[in-house]
Amino acid sequence: MLTLKTKLGDLLISKGLVTAAEFDSCLDESKHTGIRVGEVLIQKGYLTEDQVYRAISEQQGLDFIDLNDSGIDTKIASKVNISILTKYSALPIDEDDVHVIFTFKDPLDLTAQDAVQRLFPKKMLKIVGSNPSLVEKYLKQYEINESIKDITNDIKKEIAHDTSINSDASAVYKLIQVIVQTAVYSRASDIHIEPTEKSCIVRARIDGILKEIFSFEQEIYPPLGSRIKLMGHLDIAEKRKPQDGRFSLNVNKKDYDFRLSTLPTTHGESLVLRILDETKVLINLEDLGMRKENFRRFNASLKSAHGIILLTGPTGSGKTTTLYAALNAIKGVDKKIITVEDPVEYSVGMVQQVQVNEKAGLHFSTVLRSILRQDPDIIMIGEIRDKETLKIAVQSALTGHLVLSTLHTNDALGAITRMVDMGIEPYLVAPSLIAVEGQRLVRKLCPHCKEAYMPSASAISTIEQYLPESPIFFKPIGCEKCSNTGYLGREMISEVLTINDELSAAITKGATKQELEAIAKADGFESLFQDGINRVATGITSLEEVYRVSRL
Repeated sequence: MLTLKTKLGDLLISKGLVTAAEFDSCLDESKHTGIRVGEVLIQKGYLTEDQVYRAISEQQGLDFIDLNDSGIDTKIASKVNISILTKYSALPIDEDDVHVIFTFKDPLDLTAQDAVQRLFPKKMLKIVGSNPSLVEKYLKQYEINESIKDITNDIKKEIAHDTSINSDASAVYKLIQVIVQTAVYSRASDIHIEPTEKSCIVRARIDGILKEIFSFEQEIYPPLGSRIKLMGHLDIAEKRKPQDGRFSLNVNKKDYDFRLSTLPTTHGESLVLRILDETKVLINLEDLGMRKENFRRFNASLKSAHGIILLTGPTGSGKTTTLYAALNAIKGVDKKIITVEDPVEYSVGMVQQVQVNEKAGLHFSTVLRSILRQDPDIIMIGEIRDKETLKIAVQSALTGHLVLSTLHTNDALGAITRMVDMGIEPYLVAPSLIAVEGQRLVRKLCPHCKEAYMPSASAISTIEQYLPESPIFFKPIGCEKCSNTGYLGREMISEVLTINDELSAAITKGATKQELEAIAKADGFESLFQDGINRVATGITSLEEVYRVSRL
């Protein structure tokens, strides 16, 4: 590619894909950085990966194939040692009576071509162009699938010989490691292992969306499920009741905690592993991604001497991350902080953490009464689930404590209504509540493949009042780097409601939600949807994604 820069530029320019100025700028950057000009064009957003590599293939006189459509030919691959394929980054595509067809990560690598040709002396090697990153993807996928085949065969042998599954050298344990590693590398937050009538399906929740990553024969599930339960210190004989456990594993020289939950189903126990990564949760408050005004409001509320700060949102919306970030922001040697959680997910320095134990009679309300006798300055309640817990939280706030907790409501304003519905009088809600933060997680558009576009006039008219000046809209496309989803990673959108004197008086009088919203907006309150539209207009996420997680 380096020797063909000028010709490639002429081709791209003639096709109207880039201007001469754009290509020359990228060419200059390529010379200074050593990065290939095609990659620079992709990084700058001038071209997609597909456009660049199609042009390169044409320039070299090669047919181009989309690996997402063709994939790897496993029959040919089985004739070659996987180590050879990975060494030369070579991917078999097809064969006929005369040719064996391969694509390479580097189509100019003559050494790789000669090595592959020697493997098929009776046929001619035909080379086709493709996306090099997809070559790596499919090679890695094939390598994992081959290792899975070997492991599952070993598991069947262990079953036949009634070999113990407790050993870390067992095939079952190796399979668990592969599952966990694949999920971690995919940036998954949860792993779902689900038995069906004829198989065992493993899914991972990536960027909030479940995706199947493995499928095994049904006979693999019993030893797999039992070994995971043993790792989580659960009773493997108990299959009629839900159980919860926890264990740790090292993945790529990094320790991860896994929270295990089991649930009896018609075909066996459904296992869910929540992946707990301290580096993702124990972050600074300013790194959460709050809009500047929302951060100012939320941070100011944390400096209050007493009162309740509530975090709202559905399960999986990042409330725990925000809660721990808040604790990190306010902890210090001059403050006594006690938390009551179910379960304690992460250890926080200078914070006394208590785990609820329902079986032992240690409920949220029971722990909270004891906590108050420990002379705390700040109390964190993992979740307010009932009237009694809420009542103690309100009393604590009114007696000089700062209380942080979560509540399941659709939005920040809904927390006020929910508190009243749970039995707290409005005249107690008003003086105790100081702020409510509502949040969601939206998937971020993949920076490698997103494309600019203009939404329809009707779509624009609906959101026009929330748009900043000169909005730029992008849509998801899909590439290898985002597993063809069009999205890569997630970002928080939020709303922060602070209780001023006017709002407090309205709450006391029993004002409607609409009346409270009008007062809040006059004070500068902006909704989740507004924050989401701002992220759309700056190219961070898509309009469809904001509509998926929030509402107008």
